[in-house]
Amino acid sequence: MSEQGKTGEIFRVAGPVVTVTGIEPRMFDVVFVGEEKLMGEVIQIIKEKSIIQVYEDTSGIRPGEPVTDTGEPLTAELGPGLLTSIYDGIQRPLEVLQEKMGDIIERGVNVPGLDHEKIWTFNPTANVGDKVSSNSIIGWVQESKNIKHYIMVPPGVSGTITDIKGGDFNIDEIIATLDSGDKLKMYHNWPVRNPRPIVEKLAPDIPLITGQRVLDTFFPIAKGGTAAIPGGFGTGKTVTEHQLAKWSDADMVVYVGCGERGNEMADVLKEFPELEDPQTGAPLMDRTILIANTSNMPVAAREASVYTGITMAEYYRDMGYDIALMADSTSRWAEAMREISSRLEEMPGEEGYPAYLSSKLSAFYERAGRVSGLNGKEGSVSVIGAVSPQGGDFSEPVTQATLRIVKVFWALDTKLRERRHFPAVNWLNSYSLYSQSLDPWFSENVDPDWSSKVKWAMGVLQKEAELQEIVQLVGADALPDDQRVLLEVARMLREYFLQQNAFHDVDTFCKPSRQENLINCIKKFNDDSMDLLSVGVPITKIMTMKSKDDLAKVKYEPEFDAELKKVMDCMMGECTDMRGDAEPSSKKEVSK
Repeated sequence: MSEQGKTGEIFRVAGPVVTVTGIEPRMFDVVFVGEEKLMGEVIQIIKEKSIIQVYEDTSGIRPGEPVTDTGEPLTAELGPGLLTSIYDGIQRPLEVLQEKMGDIIERGVNVPGLDHEKIWTFNPTANVGDKVSSNSIIGWVQESKNIKHYIMVPPGVSGTITDIKGGDFNIDEIIATLDSGDKLKMYHNWPVRNPRPIVEKLAPDIPLITGQRVLDTFFPIAKGGTAAIPGGFGTGKTVTEHQLAKWSDADMVVYVGCGERGNEMADVLKEFPELEDPQTGAPLMDRTILIANTSNMPVAAREASVYTGITMAEYYRDMGYDIALMADSTSRWAEAMREISSRLEEMPGEEGYPAYLSSKLSAFYERAGRVSGLNGKEGSVSVIGAVSPQGGDFSEPVTQATLRIVKVFWALDTKLRERRHFPAVNWLNSYSLYSQSLDPWFSENVDPDWSSKVKWAMGVLQKEAELQEIVQLVGADALPDDQRVLLEVARMLREYFLQQNAFHDVDTFCKPSRQENLINCIKKFNDDSMDLLSVGVPITKIMTMKSKDDLAKVKYEPEFDAELKKVMDCMMGECTDMRGDAEPSSKKEVSK
């Protein structure tokens, strides 16, 4: 970010909000504040006074210190080297900051987001004489082992190529020239608050496979979809987002730790480089960008971090990749907006949040989508935001504003957490508005009867909830035999299917075909049990089937399919034996 422009001086300081006179900036211009050149952004202009939100701690600065207007908005550097990087909220690489200053990051350090010295091998795909325009692909570099980084013409630039060359370059060297006079490099800047241009949004009819049974089966999200994970303290929001980041079938992951606890971000920074990508076998970090803006970092940078993250996601989307963006958590982001708003002395809305809370959340989530790009490539950005309602109260403003926008609601339940049921997604309160549009995909790629089996399983769980009050009054033994079977099948669905151990090597990820096989097995037990009851087999005998208990262990077996087949064969044998024992006695009853 250049430091050219008009210079003014500080008039007033109120925490991260600084009032400046003597400059004539535009809204959202970046400025450098004080002797230490702290980076900030213009958020309000009142006559000759400009209100700046500063992205760093303002302790010690005072009126009269100089302020320089750059004349440019907050931008992200987009080019090779983004993957595997760990940034703060305004795209400063934390590893570079650590090299310069150690573990304690000082103020006023302006570091570029990309490494301008690193050499990349550019492989041109366009030729001299080709006409190019916004986002046209002119070549590629191998950014990581399995990711090609396509070099695109910056938006707003067009012309005919007069010169293009391949070879080894750093990102500042010119690789192509247009007849319009534009000289193309391997990177360009983009204002983070502006969505990148597209041709059109496409229908959300391809699922984002997460490997989490409760999500993929009951509440799926589409590629390019939006989802919220609200839940009280300790219900597993962060672990769920970690699971989605690790195992979802997106090509790349952008993880924004927005105001989260430092120890949780430290776990991510430590764990991700050690994990193996199940799709490629390469380190998971090879397709990940981490943005760490923890709760003890400056509050203003927290507000900017989600825009920085989604701009990077859109950049890779334009190359034709599917991106999953995790925002953890949007509640901390909203709290940052509330703090800035109060210092600006704006009229507060509900619970002190600014009146524009809903519009800000909408503008963020609306940047998700599966799209057709200007270069003809199809890509997607799926946005999954954790929400941290105080006391687990889903009626608070941030949760309610989010629910009006997103189409998938994964409600985490404190009572399920207390019962040690994880993921603690409440199957009665959660929903997905993508289910109907995704059914054709599951029918074609997993099971033609996928939709009916999911409806059956959800119906069993709903009937169990209706019976719970009766069970608490008179006990399960007083129910009719068919309802006792239903309660047992519901227990199997909850414990064998919905519960999933994020820290188990095998159970942490379950592909859709295995999910379907597991539900098939539970449904077979249900159907066989009802059939056995009809021929007079006692309920006590059905409940003691060995295969039913063996099914609980199958999801932990590395040879899942083989073990499940053994259980199914055992179940079939047990049912045949019980049916054979019951038939003679039933014939005696008929003869009488």
